[in-house]
Amino acid sequence: MNRIANIAFLFLFSASAPLLLNGCSHAHPPASSAPATVRAALVQSTAASVPRMIPLTGTVHARETAMISAQAPGRIRAVLVQAGQHVRAGQLLVSLDATAEQASLARAQAAWQAVEQQQQIAGTQSALAVSTLQRYQLLRQQKSVSPQEFDEVQKRAQSAALAVRALDAQRAEAQAAVAGARVALGYMQLRAPFAGVITARMADPGTLATPGMPLLAVDRDGPLQVYASVDESLLPQVRMGMNLPVQIDAAGAASLTGKVAEILPAADPSSRTFLLKLDLPANSAVHAGMYATVQLPSGKQAVVLAPQSAIVQRGSLSYVYALDAHRIAQLRYVTLGRAQADNVIVLSGLTAGEQLVDHPGERDLAGKRIEAM
Repeated sequence: MNRIANIAFLFLFSASAPLLLNGCSHAHPPASSAPATVRAALVQSTAASVPRMIPLTGTVHARETAMISAQAPGRIRAVLVQAGQHVRAGQLLVSLDATAEQASLARAQAAWQAVEQQQQIAGTQSALAVSTLQRYQLLRQQKSVSPQEFDEVQKRAQSAALAVRALDAQRAEAQAAVAGARVALGYMQLRAPFAGVITARMADPGTLATPGMPLLAVDRDGPLQVYASVDESLLPQVRMGMNLPVQIDAAGAASLTGKVAEILPAADPSSRTFLLKLDLPANSAVHAGMYATVQLPSGKQAVVLAPQSAIVQRGSLSYVYALDAHRIAQLRYVTLGRAQADNVIVLSGLTAGEQLVDHPGERDLAGKRIEAM
């Protein structure tokens, strides 16, 4: 009987032991570890009033574009350039079949040479006739020739002079014909009007070109322009010569400054917008055709500014290390606007007066207590 009781006691003790031990473990919980302390420079977000910017969409264009068109009919023999190729002023771009024009020039040159030969003969004959007339004038004074003989010599001299003048006119006509044939032959070779880049190729060898038919487009090298559309309600805020910020993301550069160079006086009837043309400063990263955003100031707006030195870039996202009430750094996602000198506008994720870690670099400060340097 005692043996059975002892077994029961041991069973109950073994079953309850884990519960007793578990209860004891909660009686004295371990102390939590304090966050690590890091010394860092601190800056503060601030409230500010800045100009409200209205974004205007635009496109980069060359200041001067030439459309290379055929000036005379002809079949294209060769197109010597490709789109995107740089060309120098006067470089041959397109060659048309010039067989007929070369034949016309050869005929005109032959006619000119024939007239010149006739002119030489006529000049010799006229000089001889004048010399004979002078001799007969002396003989007439000596009464050695009859009046009839003298009149015949005089008429021959006059006829020779008229023949020379007629051949002079024919020579001028022949020269004009040669010049015209050379111009027509020149139409068969299309050359670059200035140094630039080929932006479009619209014809291939074998195509029959007609006068006015566009074959190539060339943009002049040099400074570029942005064409932007502005709503008619905002037009009074635009002035000739004013400087406006221009952002060209594809160029991978900071905001440029464009100067309003032209305001088209007529609105687009479908969109009720006016076209602005802004001169851009020289920048090798900017090319015609790129998308641009022009910022037009319109009144003021209240914003939050953060020093650019406090921004952490991770990929395409922006963050800051903001301190809470216990000076614990929190990695916080922020949406940024345009830059303002050494600051940047924070569109969301931050309020004015918050303390931020300055120049955090690549350090992982999230969850750490920050002590100001």
